[in-house]
Amino acid sequence: MSVFLEELLGDKLVTGGGEEVDVHSLGARGIALLGLYFGCSLSAPCAQLSASLAAFYGRLRGDAAAGPGAGAGAGAAAEPEPRHRLEIVFVSSDQDQRQWQDFVRDMPWLALPYKEKHRKLKLWNKYRVSNIPSLIFLDATTGKVVCRNGLLVIRDDPEGLEFPWGPKPFREVIAGPLLRNNGQSLESSSLEGSHVGVYFSAHWCPPCRSLTRVLVESYRKIKEAGQEFEIIFVSADRSEESFKQYFSEMPWLAVPYTDEARRSRLNRLYGIQGIPTLIILDPQGEVITRQGRVEVLNDEDCREFPWHPKPVLELSDSNAVQLNEGPCLVLFVDSEDDGESEAAKQLIQPIAEKIIAKYKAKEEEAPLLFFVAGEDDMTDSLRDYTNLPEAAPLLTILDMSARAKYVMDVEEITPAIVETFVNDFLAEKLKPEPI
Repeated sequence: MSVFLEELLGDKLVTGGGEEVDVHSLGARGIALLGLYFGCSLSAPCAQLSASLAAFYGRLRGDAAAGPGAGAGAGAAAEPEPRHRLEIVFVSSDQDQRQWQDFVRDMPWLALPYKEKHRKLKLWNKYRVSNIPSLIFLDATTGKVVCRNGLLVIRDDPEGLEFPWGPKPFREVIAGPLLRNNGQSLESSSLEGSHVGVYFSAHWCPPCRSLTRVLVESYRKIKEAGQEFEIIFVSADRSEESFKQYFSEMPWLAVPYTDEARRSRLNRLYGIQGIPTLIILDPQGEVITRQGRVEVLNDEDCREFPWHPKPVLELSDSNAVQLNEGPCLVLFVDSEDDGESEAAKQLIQPIAEKIIAKYKAKEEEAPLLFFVAGEDDMTDSLRDYTNLPEAAPLLTILDMSARAKYVMDVEEITPAIVETFVNDFLAEKLKPEPI
């Protein structure tokens, strides 16, 4: 256990009072579950979460009081009860050390030292954290993600009765009645044998309404093609009236608005951090892609349904948002040269497939996304924003969250050059330039 934790967190953590704690001691204390709390002192929602999380942490650990430093650095007297085998580590994005110190002072859990800015950034990228506050639970022995949306755990299971909140099969979470907008009710067992889209959306969200209009047509085309496909609407509307109004536009199924517990369990299962989100599942309930929104917008004729992920994407307006999800390799090419984009994809694909397979075997997301970018207004804007030269071909890795770029400007891009560039980046041998 301690090897994984030290690779993830380094050698030392600190308590709210500033005392150092050896990371390897967490293994000796029998910690089973690690919560990574991503936040910032300047965020009011983070301040609110810290208060509720302190009470939750104290209850689960059985601390007499969840005050500053309570239990965070203490040794275990005997084999701890399962629910006590929880530790939380605060991963801050603060840029001011005094503000960070003031914020962590009242935390009863541990924190990454302020100086560990590079390690903090790696964690934000590794777990693709896009919103704060965010709380992700990991198995402290294997490093596997147990729950991506710990905020809902605190709300739904305040006493920790479902500890350690491991993921459950989709069939188990969705079990129960589902509705059509005409009031008809169907059992979730009717989904058997079908691909399923789990659609997290709300009427108050303009991008959701725009996607819904496209998705209605996609749903119709897929059904008319004879495919076994169903969509389940999981509402984030603020009232049942809004839910009913929005659902009236949808030809698919929905979890009843009144079944808040099931809607929340689905959000927890897929770690939903923003809407609209469309998760595509195979008939066994396994995730095919979390990028259903991008796929629907890119493939309006649904020729590539059920949208198995491609190792290399052609950068477009609809998928450019993924550049903000973590480091991305982008190969810029001269799209006026016929076949240049396709040749670039074929060049990158074997390296991308190797990286994706390596991390999939560890049940982790790949640390890089792979893109080919041609010449259009969106690509021009990206070059301008990142201050890249106009050369083509141009091999880059862009890390928007770190505001960093890595550039390989050579006359000819070969598979060997790409592979060395990627491996050097993953080994942290490349020197970043600021964006």
